[in-house]
Amino acid sequence: MNKELVIVESPAKAKTLAKILGHKFTIMASMGHVRDLPKSSLGVDVAKDFTPQYVVPREKGKTARELKKAAKDAKVIYLATDPDREGEAIAWHLAQVIQSDHKPYWRVVFHEITDEAVKEAFQHPHEINERLVDAQQARRILDRLVGYKISPLLWKKVRRGLSAGRVQSVAVKIIIDREREIQQFVAKEYWVIEAELTSKTKKEAFRATLVGLIDGKKLEVRNETEAKELQDILEKADYSVLKVTTKKVTRQPAPPFITSTLQQEAARKLRFTAKQTMAIAQQLYEGLPVGGEGSVGLITYMRTDSTRVATSAVAEAREFIESKYGKEYVPAHARAFAGKVKGAQEAHEAIRPTRISREPAQIKQYLNAAQFKLYDLIWKRMVASQMSAALFDSTTVDIEAKNNKSYLFRTSTLVNTFPGFIILYTESKDEAEVEEKESTLPKLKKDDILKLLGLFPEQRFTQPPPRYSEASLVKALEQYGIGRPSTYAPILSTIQDREYVTKVSGFFQPTELGTVVNDLLTRYFPNIVDVTFTAEMEDELDDIATSKREWVKVIRDFYTPFDTSLQKAVQVIERVKLADQLVEETCPKCGKPLAIKMGRFGKFLACTGFPECKFTKPFQLKTGVKCPEPGCGGDIVGRMSKKKRMFYGCSNYPKCKFLINNKPLPQPCPGCGGMLVQWGKQAKCLKCNYKGKLPQE
Repeated sequence: MNKELVIVESPAKAKTLAKILGHKFTIMASMGHVRDLPKSSLGVDVAKDFTPQYVVPREKGKTARELKKAAKDAKVIYLATDPDREGEAIAWHLAQVIQSDHKPYWRVVFHEITDEAVKEAFQHPHEINERLVDAQQARRILDRLVGYKISPLLWKKVRRGLSAGRVQSVAVKIIIDREREIQQFVAKEYWVIEAELTSKTKKEAFRATLVGLIDGKKLEVRNETEAKELQDILEKADYSVLKVTTKKVTRQPAPPFITSTLQQEAARKLRFTAKQTMAIAQQLYEGLPVGGEGSVGLITYMRTDSTRVATSAVAEAREFIESKYGKEYVPAHARAFAGKVKGAQEAHEAIRPTRISREPAQIKQYLNAAQFKLYDLIWKRMVASQMSAALFDSTTVDIEAKNNKSYLFRTSTLVNTFPGFIILYTESKDEAEVEEKESTLPKLKKDDILKLLGLFPEQRFTQPPPRYSEASLVKALEQYGIGRPSTYAPILSTIQDREYVTKVSGFFQPTELGTVVNDLLTRYFPNIVDVTFTAEMEDELDDIATSKREWVKVIRDFYTPFDTSLQKAVQVIERVKLADQLVEETCPKCGKPLAIKMGRFGKFLACTGFPECKFTKPFQLKTGVKCPEPGCGGDIVGRMSKKKRMFYGCSNYPKCKFLINNKPLPQPCPGCGGMLVQWGKQAKCLKCNYKGKLPQE
């Protein structure tokens, strides 16, 4: 009864806290939620105000018992789960499971795992925020009602194993709507004409683009004939400088990261998925061993929608910038960024390093490659956000080409006169955005006579809107108000795991299955996939957290019309037949093609001659790698386990029992010629333990 018990979610977080709090505390990890709605049933009593029926999952039974025993032996219990609604709900569930009403238990909240933040939190413990718990509980129940009511319908009418989610379905619809825009897009031909010019006093040549007529009228060049006619006219024209405009341009740095912008920038710059980004950020937040410092939290909490930064962190950044780059790189006043995200929780901070003085290069040796890249990105973004603006001279030159009419050509230049924050970091652009690049021009002035060196007509076509990448989809979800910081990564993972969309060259494309499910939901459950309706529902869930709405009423107002739509859909929807996905194999019994089917435990191959021919075999993914067992000669193929995890084994099973969990690579080990497998972001040899870069596919 002498020790005080602290419960967190993960062993890594527990290890970092133990270093800070010392031997007075016993620190245990709950490994996430210890209680949830049951998997085998709805778990929500609709008739009794949507009362949830929580259970301790079988795999969490041992953890729950150990926590309960530790709580019984402790004199005080602190619930130090993450500082958001999910963390608040975990704390509430822990309190229910350990049943510690007979002794004090407190909630402690900190946004960074540092000595100062943790000790400050433990000096000001408080009770669990029931409103945050209600908000999380409402979201969980709402998602359960949608998922467990619609999914069985999809199983029956489309394919076994499908699911519908309140937010994931909207994300799929956004992707499908874009795909249909692309398919319906009709490209239009147009021509761009550039003139290569030089002044009579300068030898340096430059190019200018035809933009219209001097009188302001637009000039559309729609085909090669028109381009050739215009070229003939322009070749005989007299060229002179009409106007030179120079102005100072200031470019400000981007604010420090919030969850969505971190996922976007990590996707653009590092090619990380949202899921990867959040997993690595969690490691940086919970703490990693850094030399003599031991286990330390390297960044603040990574699920946030606020750009606010603590005053002390801003001061530290400004001091660092002055010492590293000089006074001119420190703006006169500290920067404060206004939150652009609707409903941003200003109690949170932006994602930033816990210590600016902990430069990435100094701790690189203690981090793996992915951890270092993400920490480096977060550190640079935070420091750059407090640096001086970048200064440019922007010059635009209007040029007159005079023949029978006066035509307007234009060229511009951008010259950096002071680097400011871009000496350290610049934000990347999305695929559809044009990044402004620096360029130079010879010095020109009004009325300068120019010499035409050549005309360069170029055929172009209007382009359809681009498909969504991970970065642009997260950006769209945030702009529409769909989901919240903790949900972006799970949304993107789920829609791919369910095979509603696939990623081709880094861009999302809907599958036939995704399109069929989307069209059914759009027809019978229009609100479920409506962007505006879903965004408004997110706002209502946020209102529960601030006591503006009661959670039972929010769910009832949603469920009543939803249930009516569900009953109608059950009676009306007919069975949807999906086209068979054929493989390059034929049935050994009847010779007909084999097709991929979906069963209780995932994919399998079946004869297209069913029901006359009932041949089936396990689905195998070809890897192009031969079995390394001497004298075997089989192929290594990928298979799906009953738990839907990919593993790799010999095609001669059960005769050959070679089995691995890591993806085999077709290239042999450069050291010994053995089999290489993918080991995280590296290649590893199974024979000599060689490790190196992943070979090019």
